[in-house]
Amino acid sequence: MKNYLDLSPEVDAALKAGKPVVALESTIISHGMPYPQNVETALKVEQTIREGGATPATIAIIGGRLKAGLTPEEIEYLGKKGTAVTKASRRDLPVLVARGQDGATTVTTTMIIAAMAGIKVFATGGIGGVHRGAETTMDISADLEELARTPVMVICAGAKSILDLGLTLEYLETKGVPVIGYGTEELPAFYTRKSGFMVDYRVDSPEELAAIFKAKQEMGLGGGMLVTNPIPEQYSMDPMRINKAIDEAVAEAQQRGIHGKETTPFLLAKIKDITGGDSLASNIQLVLNNARLAAKTAASLIG
Repeated sequence: MKNYLDLSPEVDAALKAGKPVVALESTIISHGMPYPQNVETALKVEQTIREGGATPATIAIIGGRLKAGLTPEEIEYLGKKGTAVTKASRRDLPVLVARGQDGATTVTTTMIIAAMAGIKVFATGGIGGVHRGAETTMDISADLEELARTPVMVICAGAKSILDLGLTLEYLETKGVPVIGYGTEELPAFYTRKSGFMVDYRVDSPEELAAIFKAKQEMGLGGGMLVTNPIPEQYSMDPMRINKAIDEAVAEAQQRGIHGKETTPFLLAKIKDITGGDSLASNIQLVLNNARLAAKTAASLIG
């Protein structure tokens, strides 16, 4: 694996010393936010994790190398290149590596590379899932399959509310993935704290999150664990307003024939425009909130 994977000196030292490390994705940099907010947010998330006592490991593919831990210059590079960087899922990794190309990692590929590096905790915004109308389109995010197979705890603000949340939960149940609500019994819906759907279990401390994940690993059950952490109340958006924006964005995507991995970046950008940028502000705050919880949980996992 060393033939393909590069650890930054900071991440390598932390892992060797048995210190907490938190993985971060890079699609949020290239496809999730406009420049320069994307770079500013990425660096702020890293700083938040350091303030929480853990080492951040932003993950990407640069020049065909799998990277766990980026320099500020590499984050700037991805931020400026933006959507010209390939949004890389599992299927893309061997091609990008063989061709020596760049790739921004989704939840799926961040989990894969984190597991290769020995990183157990990953903080993101929201996971992909079953898209609306998937009963006819079969548009289901690879994130769900990765949660079923790769032993990484994913801390997020729930599934993006552009998805069919009920079918997403059903899919995760079928795959045996525990869906944990942090301080809540209801699945948060990314921009809002509630969705109307229930999680499997409520947990109220990072220590218990770590204990559950450790037990899962030690029993050899395989796969990951999904922790859904609601956006802080003061940044939560009005459900009626955000759902109206989502419906408008989904309708336009269908009219324009946008599908597959282009769907989520289009919808998020469209929702940002419809809400006058309020959704972007909420997005940034929920990522920071997840980073704080991930740092605490990673520390508990090795404690």
